[in-house]
Amino acid sequence: MKVSFSGFFNSAVTTIVLMVIYAGGLALATFIEKYHGTLAAKAMIYYSPLFFLLQFLLVVNFIALAIKKGLYKKKKWAGLITHLAFIVILFGALVSHLFGEEGIVHIREGESTNVMAVRTSQSTSFHTLPFTLELVKFNLHRYPGSSSPSSYESELLVHVDGKTRHERIYMNNVLDLKGYRFFQASFDADEQGTVLSVNRDVAGRNITYTGYIFLLIGLVLSLVTRNSRFMKLNRRLRELIDSNKKELTLLVLLCFSLTTNAQSKENPMIEAVQKFAVSTEHADKFGALPVQSSNGRMIPVNTFSSEILRKLHKSDKIGSLNSDQFLLSLLAMPDMWMRVPLIAVSNSELAGFYNLTEGQSAYIEMFDSNGNYKLQEGVEGAYNKMPNERSRFDKDLLKLDEQVNIMHQLINGQMLNLFPKEDDPNHTWYASGDDLSVFAGKDSMFVSRVMDWYISEVQTALKSADWTKANEVLGMIATYQDAKSGTLIIDHEKLASEIKYNKQQVFRFTKIFYLILGGLLLVFSFVTLFKQRKWLQYTLKGLMLLVLAAFVYHMYGMGLRWYIGGYAPWSNSYETMVYVAWATVLAGILFGRRSSLTFALATLFGGIILFVSSLNWMDPEINPLVPVLKSPWLMIHVAVIVAAYGFFGISFLIGLTNLVLMNFGKGKPAKVIKARVGELSLVNEMSLWIGLTLMTIGTFLGAVWANESWGRYWGWDPKETWALITVVIYAIVLHMRMIKACKNAWALNMGSVIAFASVMMTFFGVNYLLSGMHSYGQNDNIHGIFIYLYIILAVVVLLGIRSYICFRKYRF
Repeated sequence: MKVSFSGFFNSAVTTIVLMVIYAGGLALATFIEKYHGTLAAKAMIYYSPLFFLLQFLLVVNFIALAIKKGLYKKKKWAGLITHLAFIVILFGALVSHLFGEEGIVHIREGESTNVMAVRTSQSTSFHTLPFTLELVKFNLHRYPGSSSPSSYESELLVHVDGKTRHERIYMNNVLDLKGYRFFQASFDADEQGTVLSVNRDVAGRNITYTGYIFLLIGLVLSLVTRNSRFMKLNRRLRELIDSNKKELTLLVLLCFSLTTNAQSKENPMIEAVQKFAVSTEHADKFGALPVQSSNGRMIPVNTFSSEILRKLHKSDKIGSLNSDQFLLSLLAMPDMWMRVPLIAVSNSELAGFYNLTEGQSAYIEMFDSNGNYKLQEGVEGAYNKMPNERSRFDKDLLKLDEQVNIMHQLINGQMLNLFPKEDDPNHTWYASGDDLSVFAGKDSMFVSRVMDWYISEVQTALKSADWTKANEVLGMIATYQDAKSGTLIIDHEKLASEIKYNKQQVFRFTKIFYLILGGLLLVFSFVTLFKQRKWLQYTLKGLMLLVLAAFVYHMYGMGLRWYIGGYAPWSNSYETMVYVAWATVLAGILFGRRSSLTFALATLFGGIILFVSSLNWMDPEINPLVPVLKSPWLMIHVAVIVAAYGFFGISFLIGLTNLVLMNFGKGKPAKVIKARVGELSLVNEMSLWIGLTLMTIGTFLGAVWANESWGRYWGWDPKETWALITVVIYAIVLHMRMIKACKNAWALNMGSVIAFASVMMTFFGVNYLLSGMHSYGQNDNIHGIFIYLYIILAVVVLLGIRSYICFRKYRF
């Protein structure tokens, strides 16, 4: 009995089984939380005795395996420190759970309190603090001209130990006091009271942070120490490449087709408005004017017009007109543009129901012969439903209603906020169609009349082609903006950079470069293996240099966006996709010397990711950050964790490639194919190790961010839970080799393909299928990609079955 008992705990099979149960339990908990609430998920899974037992068994299992394999005696410090770090982290979490305190303190301006409310699943209790907090003033700062909070803070007087001191608490600025940490959590609706979250967990926090430090050390050592698994793989790959340099391989044909939508003949109304096109020179001057967006960010009109045209027309051009020409033409000839089929209507059922032109409808089509708004009743019905009860028809109807409202506001001179009000404490700018009664004297006269004057000159210039007068009036508007914007500094250099960013369309061209160069690289990578010719080698190197140039251009675009937005460009779905593409190509470059095929796959995959980011449901708009995202920890956390996605993506593609190659293990080329599968499998495992290292570090950096922002380093939010699930799943893939039956190329490659589903769930699925605090990554239209994911899943299943049969038959 003793032998079987010890054999159970020091078994690699036990490790894999426990990890699978652990990941499955975490996944189940996220869905329990969605349907039954957070408290139910915590009671049934996260804080249940069985879940604690499972984590205890994982700790015992590792200790038993470490002793059995003699990690200490063999001086395998990387693996030892990494796994010990997890034990320390789990112990820290246990200490926090048993002895930590979490609660809230609510204070009104001018009032004091020394009471903290502690809420549990059963009740709310009140604890007395060893000091008193007095709220002097609560300050809420909004983005200029917007209701969106930029930051909020509490000015406090702290009465402690007979002394009084002044303190300020705001997002990412914590008050530490006698073991208690206070965080700015929320505020009262009248903005005269504050809600502070409180955390007291000195021992648990110190233990957990110590575990994080050990984890970082262990993971770094796992990539650089000579006897680590990663370095052994690197040496084996180098030896394998040297021995296979002169071998031939099978040329596998991978075809990628790029299709473009056929352009139908232009509508007569579009042809008519294009005959009276605004000159590009004047449109550029108009596009350079600063305007205040609805979220308070100062942008050039060029950005505003681009966003408007994308929302209305799902494109950055209409006919031969760019966005600035379109906007100015719309303002000058609204009656004509009402009849232009401009508004995108993608839902054919919606178009048929309201008798609209499918594909593109005119504004005038939204009204019946009596001038009644056709969508009114349907829109009201959709808004009366709960968001989760709305059908696809309802959601598309609301989007169409938004497009119609945008068109309506533009026709009526609204939205284009060109005119600042001097000394306005809210830094609000106004459009010509707004209520301008806030202006007085000469300012009132200028603002109320200048836009009509300007449009009149534009109309005249459209007929005469003389833009002199229109340029003069436009110059007057610019002069007024500079003179009256004292409350808000206009950064003309940054506005000019934004126009450059808009017109260069860096990511669009980078996408094209990656797709073309990646496709050519893929073909030539196979050809150079099939035939060794100097000109082929030179061609391959030339293509690699071009990819490197495109990569630098990609990085330039990200840097330009960073400069314009003022924050690291990976805070929303679009930016993250652009960054994932960059990280994927970077991963390919790092492995380029070892495998040109990996370089080709990474480049092609980077282009595909940029293609996805350019689809209509991705919003490329630069938005101001919400307060909680204004943290340096966010920049580091997201940068690291998303970089891991790039390496996981490389492993996914290599895994698919190897599964395909396994189907050709018969005949003369079998030996060479087997060698190539072995080579790519080594690259695959190395990429998995780098990805897992980055994913693990990034996940726990997120925990540090959470702890420094709102006082808890782990709250079982679905996004962070699925990040942990992804770590566990990839750890399972890399530890399967400890089981004899799984120590083969098919298991590794199939595992790398299947595991990528956890990345897709973390990045896409959580936002669509679940709910949580990570709203910055949400996208209501994310459902569009699931069709492709289902197709990929079916292909992977069939390929996996077929490749396994061939794997067993031809003995890879």
